[in-house]
Amino acid sequence: MDMPIFILAGLLVHCVFLVSIFDIYFSSPLVHGMTPQQTPLPPPAKRLVLFVADGLRADSLFELNSNGTPQAPYLRGILENNGSWGISHTRVPTESRPGHVALIAGFYEDVSAVAKGWKENPVEFDSVFNESKYTWSWGSPDILPMFAKGATGDHVYTFCYAAESEDFGAQDAANLDIWVFDHVKSFFNSSRSNRTLFFALNEEKVVLFLHLLGIDTNGHAHRPNSREYKENIKKVDEGVKEIASMIDSFYGNDGKTAFILTSDHGMTDWGSHGAGHPSETLTPLIVWGAGINYPQKVTSQFFEDNFLKEWKLENLKRLDVNQADIAPLMASLIGVPFPLNSVGTLPLEYLNNSAHFKAESMFTNAVQILEQFKVKRSQKKETTLSFLFTAFKPLSDSEQINFLKKIRLYIQQQKYNEAVSLCKTLINLALEGLSYYHTYDRLFLGLSIAMGFVGWTTYVILVIIKTHTNLTKTIPINNKESAGLFCGFAFAGMIIAFFLLIQRCPWTYYIYCLLPIPVWYAVVREIPVIQALATNVLSLHISQSIGFLLVCILGIEILVFSFFYRSTLSVGLLVFAGWPVITQLWVQEKTRALIWTLLCVLLALFPLMPVVGREPNIPLVIAAGLLTLLISCLSLASLWRSKNKYRNNEDLKVYFYQILSIALSTYVVSSTHDSLKNKLGLPVLNQIISWMTLVSSPVLLLLSPTFLFQRLFSILLSLMSTYLLLSTGQTSVCLRRKTVKRKTFAVLSQYEALFLLVLFGLMFVWINMEQEALQHYGLSLKPKHAVLNFAWATDITQFRQLHLDDVRRSFFFVFFIVTAFFGTGNIASVNSFDPASVYCFLTVFSPFMMGGLLVLKVVIPFVLVSCAFEAVQVTTQLSSKSLFLIVLVISDIMALHFFFLVKDYGSWLDIGTSISHYVLVMSLTIFMMLMNGLAQLLTTQRLELSRRIKHHSV
Repeated sequence: MDMPIFILAGLLVHCVFLVSIFDIYFSSPLVHGMTPQQTPLPPPAKRLVLFVADGLRADSLFELNSNGTPQAPYLRGILENNGSWGISHTRVPTESRPGHVALIAGFYEDVSAVAKGWKENPVEFDSVFNESKYTWSWGSPDILPMFAKGATGDHVYTFCYAAESEDFGAQDAANLDIWVFDHVKSFFNSSRSNRTLFFALNEEKVVLFLHLLGIDTNGHAHRPNSREYKENIKKVDEGVKEIASMIDSFYGNDGKTAFILTSDHGMTDWGSHGAGHPSETLTPLIVWGAGINYPQKVTSQFFEDNFLKEWKLENLKRLDVNQADIAPLMASLIGVPFPLNSVGTLPLEYLNNSAHFKAESMFTNAVQILEQFKVKRSQKKETTLSFLFTAFKPLSDSEQINFLKKIRLYIQQQKYNEAVSLCKTLINLALEGLSYYHTYDRLFLGLSIAMGFVGWTTYVILVIIKTHTNLTKTIPINNKESAGLFCGFAFAGMIIAFFLLIQRCPWTYYIYCLLPIPVWYAVVREIPVIQALATNVLSLHISQSIGFLLVCILGIEILVFSFFYRSTLSVGLLVFAGWPVITQLWVQEKTRALIWTLLCVLLALFPLMPVVGREPNIPLVIAAGLLTLLISCLSLASLWRSKNKYRNNEDLKVYFYQILSIALSTYVVSSTHDSLKNKLGLPVLNQIISWMTLVSSPVLLLLSPTFLFQRLFSILLSLMSTYLLLSTGQTSVCLRRKTVKRKTFAVLSQYEALFLLVLFGLMFVWINMEQEALQHYGLSLKPKHAVLNFAWATDITQFRQLHLDDVRRSFFFVFFIVTAFFGTGNIASVNSFDPASVYCFLTVFSPFMMGGLLVLKVVIPFVLVSCAFEAVQVTTQLSSKSLFLIVLVISDIMALHFFFLVKDYGSWLDIGTSISHYVLVMSLTIFMMLMNGLAQLLTTQRLELSRRIKHHSV
């Protein structure tokens, strides 16, 4: 198979493996066709006011100041005197869109729906807003349209400020919340002269939604412990007080308004969110007004955390809920049908109503969730062969009827506590049943993917042995046997396809289940190669074979462990430091061996670096820029003085422009930081320079000569100029240590720019050391680096066959790739998203643009390592295909390892971590395929301007 075709096939296969995890673990939980369920008794409230303080942490609201005063005096007074309170527990991902869906629709949106659209409503779902008579909402254009466009009819109205107002770098973000409060006041004032609006506001089942984005924006820009964040909380507290007073006054204090204040997600200490740390998943909930219980005094209450003591709230009953429970609470308060897709359980302790009302509301909640279970079971039964269908036994048809009859009888007999208890049991069983049918095909799909994984990895190993080693000889293929083999696998494929067809399975199931067929067909065709390999292995000493296998397993396990414990990378780098001594390479090149050891030890320090604070450390970024300038000037002077006949004075101009770009990037970082610190916004000139640098860097790189040292020097300058501009923020890394009971999160601030320099130094020495290793084993002469040209990578006459030491080279590459990812910061966790990193390019909130720039930041170290690996292949006279295939095997074995570690039980942090690890390693594998092509482009290709005079060529 040709290399381009092989890479394309590999990309398709790995994309299938990557996407499969979303079908298996993240498929949409929504079902349609249920009947709306509504409590038959009159509700306690006519209207509901929902305040969502985006990005507000529970501890930030409830904790007291150092002088003992509350952060939010009005809300503190409410929970102490007028309402009920607790903590709302969110789920991963802790982002605004899924958080609001859980609050208002009552279900936890799957990741695939979030990826389909941010502002739009890509999937049909019901919500409290949709069930209301009228809903008016004010706030962010990123959130409000999602519920308006998903509603039936024309009764959900939105009032949004301009998207450009969400600027992290300019004015105080609290103005976003002030805008909301001011427009709500104007809205009510205008209703006095607008009879249609006045009558609409006086209807029943009305919802007023105030989305307050200022706290989240200030948290991202200044961190949750900042003065700006805390001041914003005070302004929200004052605004809520004014709005509540105005609404009560507007309705003549009729006591028919219910108020809810909560948040969609929290925020880490370093100003990000998305993962499952308690600072992100614990949000405040304060409820007061019509139908809500007054504060309940208690003498003692037990929670695993120590928040009650810290917040001085030990004597007020804390009523914790899951975030999705708030939707049925809102529906119950204003008497609208429960959202059809809601999986929340009505928190009865918040309600101040009759026992009869509570029992009827709970019964409505149970029937509403049971309806979803029945639809889900019906769908699965229709698409599964009868002899293969296994029903959820605890909730059979007879059991359902029995439950419903008993509950209705208890209510009629006024045994309300028994009815509520039975309703909760039914809800739990229905939710278990929903999960059972939702994951019905998980084992089946998982086995199919695992078979595809094992088959693909086996095939790649056989390709390596057959085409890049001397272990086997070319064996002619028996056409008759090949035809019979093809017919057998084709027949098996048709059987599987027919089996899927009669069950009306989704089209993706065909891909997952049929993929192993061609893969294993390709493996079985290579049986002669397997036999020849077995003969060669059996001829070796058993101790050698076992030793080699154990070393390979140990190496891969180290890579796997590094995803959980970053300190593993430091251990690996210290082992690498001793490599020249172990292999006796230091004997022939003591100086290079010493430099290799020192750089390995220096790089090993980065994964061990402690928490260095929450504020940006711009001097470190500037120091990295100045150090790069110093190295660049010394290297340029060395090139200028060299007598190398391949040196072209015209090319020195390219390096000069790149050095100038480094200087400009360093200036822009410093200038932008000062401007944002003074709240003057992002200077337009800095923004223009940043974007021009981003665009021009790859062009300047391709103008440089392809001689090894000169092109690597140019690659460093191009990547560093962009990387400096992306180092203005903080990157968070999730550490999980067994030495402590709780999860620990560390922040490494701006060390990344220095990290890239050290990484480049190590990569350059690695190239030299690999050349020495090749000479040490007598496989090659030692050409000078000055004459080594990346263009040789396309010269097939220069290539040699694989040697056992090449497995070690490939392992080094994968290890360095993982180190580049986890060395300082990464996006292993969604909460690593920090807008501050892109402030040189833009400060107005744009999730996809900011996300793209952050991905570029993560990719830059990959590109550097990939280009160094390309240089290793040139210096060791290997084709890029041969070493890359070994890399593919190593990464696939890692991916298979993480595939079996994926779980759907335990805490949401553990579930999210297990899935994200698999997605990460699969993304790394796909990235390495793409990086292989990109590295060849960046190292072997050169742009020739029309006016340029071509000089020497090799």
